[in-house]
Amino acid sequence: MKGASKGEGLGNKFLSHIRQVDAICQVVRCFADDNITHVSGKVDPIDDIETINLELILADLESVDKRIARVGKMAKQKDKEAMVELEILEKLKEAFENDMPGRTVEFTDEQMKIVKGLHLLTTKPVLYVANVGEDDIVDPSENPYVQQVKEFAEKDKSEVIVVCAKIESEIAELDDEEKAMFLSELGIEESGLDQLIRAAYNLLGLATYFTAGVQEVRAWTFRLGMKAPQCAGVIHTDFERGFIRAETVSYDDLVAAETMNAAKEAGKVRLEGKEYIVKDGDVIHFRFNV
Repeated sequence: MKGASKGEGLGNKFLSHIRQVDAICQVVRCFADDNITHVSGKVDPIDDIETINLELILADLESVDKRIARVGKMAKQKDKEAMVELEILEKLKEAFENDMPGRTVEFTDEQMKIVKGLHLLTTKPVLYVANVGEDDIVDPSENPYVQQVKEFAEKDKSEVIVVCAKIESEIAELDDEEKAMFLSELGIEESGLDQLIRAAYNLLGLATYFTAGVQEVRAWTFRLGMKAPQCAGVIHTDFERGFIRAETVSYDDLVAAETMNAAKEAGKVRLEGKEYIVKDGDVIHFRFNV
C-alpha cells in the first residue's frame, strides 16, 4: 500500500455521495496555464488519477475490513453464506492492499451478486474526461497529457473523452443554431458534453425511447435488453401492469415518413407484444388497461 494521499482526502460525505452513483467520471486536467494554479504545483494527470483512485481504494479497504470482522465470526460457525462472502471479501482486501481497484478482480456471476451488494467505490465503472485547452480541442492527439491518460485508461479498460471545459461553458450559453455555427467554426462535429453523454450511456448499457403525442414529445431512458412492458413501467407502473401492446416505429423511419400516419401507410409501424425487446431510438405508443 502506498503512503497517505495528498491533501485532506475526499471526505466521508463526498464518498457517501459517490456510493449512490452507477459510474464514476474523473475529469482530469490536461492543459498547462500559468494563470490557473494546480494544487500540486505541476500538471500531472496520471498523478491526479492515482491520487483519487488511492482515496477510493482506501475507503473500500476500510469498508471491507469492517465487513470481514462481522462476517468472519459467522464463517467460523460454518455459516455457508458467510463462508462464501468471506472468501470474496478476502480476495478484495488483497487487491486493495496492492493498490488495485475492485473492478480488476475477477468473480463469477454468482459472486458478483454479492460484490454489488457491498456498494464498493472501486467496483464501479470509470470514464476519464481529459480537459484540454482551446488550442488542443481540434486535434487532441498532439497533447502529450491526453496520450498519458489514454494509455492509463487502456490498462484500466476504460474510455477517455476529450473536452475543453472553457469551450463547453461558452456553448452552454448558445441556442441550437448558434451552437452548430460555433462548433463548425472550430472544426468540431460534436460538443464534448454530447460525447460524454453518449459514452456514459454506453458504459451503463442505457438507451432512449420516445413517446410522441399532440401535447408533447418525451425521451425515456431504459436499460438495453428491457422488454416492452418493463419500458412502459418506466413511465408509470400502471402501464407495465396493464400492458396490452406497443405501437412502435423507429426514429429514422418516422423522420423519413415525416408523420405517424405516413409511417403507418408505409408499413413502418409495428404492433409489438410483451416479449418485444425495445431498441434505442424506438418511438412507442403504449396500449394498456388497468
